[in-house]
Amino acid sequence: MTTPAVSSGRIPEAVHRRRWAILGVLMLSLLIVVLDNSILNVAIKTISTPAPTGLGATQSELEWAINAYTLVFAGLLFSSGLLGDRLGRKKVLLGGLAVFGIGSALAAESGSPAQLIAFRAVMGLGAAFVMPATLAVLMNVFERDEQPKAIGIWAGGVGLAIAIGPITGGVLLDHFWWGSIFLVNVPIVLLALALMLWLVPDSRDPNPGRIDPVGVVLSIVGLVLLVYGIIKGGELADFTDPTVLATIGAGLAALVAFVVFEKRSDHPSIDIAYFRNKVFSAAIAAIALVFFALMGVTFFSVFYTQSVRGYSPLQTGLLLLPLAAAQMIFAPRARLLVDRFGNRATTTAGMLLIAAMLGAFAVLDTGTPIWVLEVVFFLMGTGMAHIMTPVSVVIMQALPREKAGSASALSNTFRQVGGALGIAVLGSVLSTAYRGGIEDKLGSLPPGLRESAGESIEATLGVAAKLGPQGKALVGPANDAFLHAMHVTALGGAAVAVAGAVVVALFLPGRPAEPQTGEGEPELVAAGE
Repeated sequence: MTTPAVSSGRIPEAVHRRRWAILGVLMLSLLIVVLDNSILNVAIKTISTPAPTGLGATQSELEWAINAYTLVFAGLLFSSGLLGDRLGRKKVLLGGLAVFGIGSALAAESGSPAQLIAFRAVMGLGAAFVMPATLAVLMNVFERDEQPKAIGIWAGGVGLAIAIGPITGGVLLDHFWWGSIFLVNVPIVLLALALMLWLVPDSRDPNPGRIDPVGVVLSIVGLVLLVYGIIKGGELADFTDPTVLATIGAGLAALVAFVVFEKRSDHPSIDIAYFRNKVFSAAIAAIALVFFALMGVTFFSVFYTQSVRGYSPLQTGLLLLPLAAAQMIFAPRARLLVDRFGNRATTTAGMLLIAAMLGAFAVLDTGTPIWVLEVVFFLMGTGMAHIMTPVSVVIMQALPREKAGSASALSNTFRQVGGALGIAVLGSVLSTAYRGGIEDKLGSLPPGLRESAGESIEATLGVAAKLGPQGKALVGPANDAFLHAMHVTALGGAAVAVAGAVVVALFLPGRPAEPQTGEGEPELVAAGE
């Protein structure tokens, strides 16, 4: 079935009539991108288990398995948005889904942590072309007055994926090998491709920007070096190590060069002029900070539920259900609070709620009733829903419709960068604090085992299992050291969320004014012209 292309002008009636079906297809495409990370969350412990059960991945390798995906995703989002603007969003969506499906199949057959990291990067390449195109198509098939509602439903789809992912991952890990969590993406990709060919119209920017290869390379190199240095510092429990300092410094230098180049370029990946608008900058910062905190917490909460509390992957997936349920319930309704109280009050309250729930992790221990964790997850999801929907609307409506791909890419770039840095920074804090808490309990082990046992709680418990009855004495100290490390890390995440609350309280707009006749595009559009 051939579908008419949508331009930046009036939406064709045929497209307008099936806009909700198109939204469903876009959410299915979004589902697999988010599903992949949420499935991986419950599989972290399994993948860290030695072969044949897992791959024997260390904590730093697990961090890279997550960040290889997010860094490639973040680094290519803007170029993929521009390619969608130039070549057509539907074509880019189809190509991205195909690459993602191929990467998923390869990741399922990985024989080592290094292979898994490489194939996760391939998946990130495909996802980078899917995510911005879904929002760009959405903005082109809905009229402006329906866009906030559609974006709210789209954001609710993220909550659905977060709900389905851990439970699906738990069921698969209970019955199949760890690679099944990636192989499950393939049939979803095939279904999405078929529906997209049938329903989704193509659209493009009549005046697309040029691709910025230098900017792409500088951003990816800078982010990879920065994240590598942070993860290495946590692995060594020494951020003063010359290699760590040199790598972090080189990453920061590359990122500074990226900003300078973008300011001088006549076709930048990121138009730095957009950030002169304080409202726009605050909305972007809110997305980055909330994902910084949440991705780091998700990383350590899996070890808390599985390694310390002894829950299975499926049980862990079920425990995460309140986090997703809250997003599904509140994300489509968040606009009602925004209409009544404004972006500033709604988003600030959401950030403070997340900060409080992150702080609550600092009081969890081995005997805390599990319903307390469920309440914490539900309230975290509630806070996230009342952040993502308002700021997504602010960002997407800040640019004209034909630049929807660029706006979506910018939003998702900072979300992925925030998440990657959250895993790197908070994961390194967790690793450093854990090593500091367990080192003096490993004195009786041989030097080689002592070094590997101190890397993470899973490494310690793995060594304890090999030692048999003699190793049982390590289990209690390992749990205590992990809980202390988790408390320190959670408080760090809470501090980041508080910083985000301050930013949005200062700069996001308050209660919306009544619309005036003849009102033009938002101020940012004029500023960016």
